[in-house]
Amino acid sequence: MRPDRAAGFTLFEVIVAMIIAGLALAALFSGAVTGLRSASSASHYVEALARARSHLAVAGIGMPLADVTQAGDDGGGFRWQLRIRPIATETLQGDAGKIGGTGRNPRIALYRIDVTIGWTMDGGLRQVDLNTQRIGPAAAVTP
Repeated sequence: MRPDRAAGFTLFEVIVAMIIAGLALAALFSGAVTGLRSASSASHYVEALARARSHLAVAGIGMPLADVTQAGDDGGGFRWQLRIRPIATETLQGDAGKIGGTGRNPRIALYRIDVTIGWTMDGGLRQVDLNTQRIGPAAAVTP
């Protein structure tokens, strides 16, 4: 017996299968692109965090603690701003104030240090903000 219809798929079935395969590939590629974009964004945040930590480490060691704001270009598309400001000042009294046998009572201050690292990505501004507090000598008081 010979069938009236040849075995195989019709043109319509092939076109529908191609459309379904195309949609599946489009969804797969879209997911891959989103994953790559997220990985790139995470990489920028990690680098910005490392740069901000570096600027925090230098404050008070590579530069004196004082009421100051500094900014600059960090390279690689990153910009930074560092702000140091005193938030409390105290004069040491009694034995705690007798440093090195000088007999004088020094003034100390608690400083707040803020660092912001910013960069542009995907047409928008991104930034990382870190802050810490450090104790250091208070600014000299002028009479």
